[in-house]
Amino acid sequence: MSSSTTQKAGNYFTSMLIIGVLFFIFGFVTWLNGTLIPFLKLACELKTDTQAFFVTSAFYMAYFFLAIPSSGILQRTGFKNGMALGLLVMAVGSLIFIPAATARNFALFLTGLFVQGAGLSLLQTASNPYISIIGPIESAAQRISFMGICNKIAGALSPLILGAIVLKNASKLEADVVAATDPLQKAALLDELAQRVIMPYAVMAVILVLLALWIRRSALPDIDMDSEETTDTKSSSKSSVFQYPHLLLGALCIFTYVGAEVMAGDVIGTYGKNLGFSLDQAKYFTSFTLISMLIGYVIGIVAIPKYISQESSLKYAAILGVIFTVAAFLTKGQTSVTFIALLGLANAPMWPAIFPLGINGLGKFTKIGSAIMIMGIAGGAIIPLIYGELSKSMDFQLAFMVTMVPCYLYVLYFAMRGHRVG
Repeated sequence: MSSSTTQKAGNYFTSMLIIGVLFFIFGFVTWLNGTLIPFLKLACELKTDTQAFFVTSAFYMAYFFLAIPSSGILQRTGFKNGMALGLLVMAVGSLIFIPAATARNFALFLTGLFVQGAGLSLLQTASNPYISIIGPIESAAQRISFMGICNKIAGALSPLILGAIVLKNASKLEADVVAATDPLQKAALLDELAQRVIMPYAVMAVILVLLALWIRRSALPDIDMDSEETTDTKSSSKSSVFQYPHLLLGALCIFTYVGAEVMAGDVIGTYGKNLGFSLDQAKYFTSFTLISMLIGYVIGIVAIPKYISQESSLKYAAILGVIFTVAAFLTKGQTSVTFIALLGLANAPMWPAIFPLGINGLGKFTKIGSAIMIMGIAGGAIIPLIYGELSKSMDFQLAFMVTMVPCYLYVLYFAMRGHRVG
């Protein structure tokens, strides 16, 4: 083996390791929202589930507003420096939780979540195209599935860790708050609860800063997509990224998929509470969905592209999503919650397939195209709110099905025809 081949293999391993760590961070921070929804509903005395779902809205709307600016930042900083900057922005968002908890101010909590989402937007805009183009496009779904394992292991751990800290004895505390007749006593109980987030988020901020320094000094190689991909004759003949219909359809597919993923992962706790489960039980339901997704990613690594193509895996996953959603509607109790958790299995192949299909063939427009795809993550902000509003006027299980089935049907369309349009 030549020295250049060895160096190339070493760069590939280094890149995979660093991006894997970043995807772990994505998962850990993102899936804390499932615990924050019931926590902030109680601590900030929110009246409705729709108000509590603004937790996901504040977090995911950052992607919509900052994905394209993130692309511009990456043009200036390069991938490595952009990733380090994203981690520092996330650290700032974590620190905002300290005054938010002290004041028990819901708007300030939402600000912290938006800033965290802004940092993640920069990281996602850099890391997803990076992992897609670091090797052959045909095996991009397999590489993203590896990253998904890192993401979902962290996602399964984060609600368990945060839930054990901030929602310890949650059912008793909830009962004490309801029973408290003295406003000062009630406020003291809620203040004590709110301050439980200070320590974990302060620790998170320190870890994020240390990771930023590590990546800044790492050997992560930059990829100059502009110079490498302008030789693509298809892309060089086009003057605008909007001349790629499959990209725009892919961004909408990301919108519907992420909305469905957030519903299955973050809203499952509220769904369980509406079925009659206690807060002490429901606070762990997000982890069940993430474990299901983890299994799905392992299947994806084994099967794609050796036994099944990216397009076919996306098609069958969408069909499975419809089946599990309808089954959750037709059942009650633990069985219904289990079907919601199993949606993680259906959702697992979706991002690894949708993203490379959406940016395939963009050439010199890959960076801006990736940013447009990342904007689709705003589905996680909008779709839970739609569910929250629908559940006010109809049975919550019916509202869940009415919200979710159209999402999976659109993913099915993109898998069968949408990714080929244009």
